[in-house]
Amino acid sequence: MHVDLATVRRIARLARIKVTEDEAKGLEKELSGILNWVEQLDEVDTDGVEPMTRVVAQDMKKRADIVTDGEMAAAITANAPMSDDNFFVVPSVME
Repeated sequence: MHVDLATVRRIARLARIKVTEDEAKGLEKELSGILNWVEQLDEVDTDGVEPMTRVVAQDMKKRADIVTDGEMAAAITANAPMSDDNFFVVPSVME
């Protein structure tokens, strides 16, 4: 797949990257090379290959779904400038 200068400029604008004309010409070749390499991956036969997330099969470690608030509300709000009944008190932002 060939990437033209207009596409390089558009990608740079979307990424908010300032690119000079010389850099754009170099990026045109680099991006085309990358996309050509990715196109080669389409040629790989993946029939019968099981999808995987890692090389070694592992079961996902899970923790028990238990509420553990720690009964520490008073200790947590103790450092707040203002608190009321274990809730943070903040100045009003709307009048």
